[in-house]
Amino acid sequence: MEEKRIPEFLIQMLQKQYGDELTQKIIEGYQTKRKVTFRVNTIKNNIENISKILKENKIDFEKVGWSPEAFIVSYDLEKRIRELDMYDRGEIYMQSLSSMLPPIILDPQEKSDILDMAAAPGGKTTQMAALSNNKANITACEMNEIREKRLRYNLEKQGATSVFIMKKDARRLDDFLSFDQILLDSPCSGSGTINIENENLDKYFTITLIQKCIKSQTELLKKAIKLLKPGKEMVYSTCSILKEENEEIVEKILKENKTEIVPISLEGMEEIPTLPTSIEGTLCICPNEYYEGFYVAKIRKISN
Repeated sequence: MEEKRIPEFLIQMLQKQYGDELTQKIIEGYQTKRKVTFRVNTIKNNIENISKILKENKIDFEKVGWSPEAFIVSYDLEKRIRELDMYDRGEIYMQSLSSMLPPIILDPQEKSDILDMAAAPGGKTTQMAALSNNKANITACEMNEIREKRLRYNLEKQGATSVFIMKKDARRLDDFLSFDQILLDSPCSGSGTINIENENLDKYFTITLIQKCIKSQTELLKKAIKLLKPGKEMVYSTCSILKEENEEIVEKILKENKTEIVPISLEGMEEIPTLPTSIEGTLCICPNEYYEGFYVAKIRKISN
């Protein structure tokens, strides 16, 4: 795989932010064949049963230290996993390890009023439902009709009955609404999940895309802080590793002195491959054979 398939402007942005050595590590992460990962949907089944099914089907798996529900299998076994009844019944959900982290870091609670601001296709939404034993009040926003249908399908398949869908741009939500917990997994450039095998990469991954994302990310995070109750917490995440979409967005909010960073701390998180961040307590994940590039910040609202 040749490095020239990665847009030159992206390589330059990474070098400026991370230096040559880490940029090379990131590029190697882009080029690596990623393992297949999924999580157990505890609304419908449990870890022990799923482990037993995998063993019966002679499917080897690995686990991670920060989530008992997460399973890792070889990249060539995805088709076999999808052919199993447990997949058809919604007892597992195919999801990248990095994308499982924001809901776990948010730690959704039973009876909590939770907003998922950019919910489709529903991986994190259904995960929050499972983590809260299907007993939280989750409002899931999705403005695109096709994506909203996909979200609805996944919620039904996973049995996430605690979720109410709003077909709406979360930036247009009424300010009189308020929530105990908010997940903003923001639309982004996807700089952490670059597919270098895509021949049209240069056409869709552009500086214009990044600038467009920065604008919407800023608007979404400002709206999230408005809707979050004082003293409560939210998670901001992207599948980007560029500071323009991550730390710089969060820093704008922190400067208003109404919020503070809640340092991310998870048992087993030392095994996550990280990149340096300019905000202590936030998490930036380096792409490799197990993880996609991702950024996560946990924020507490101090006052209105």
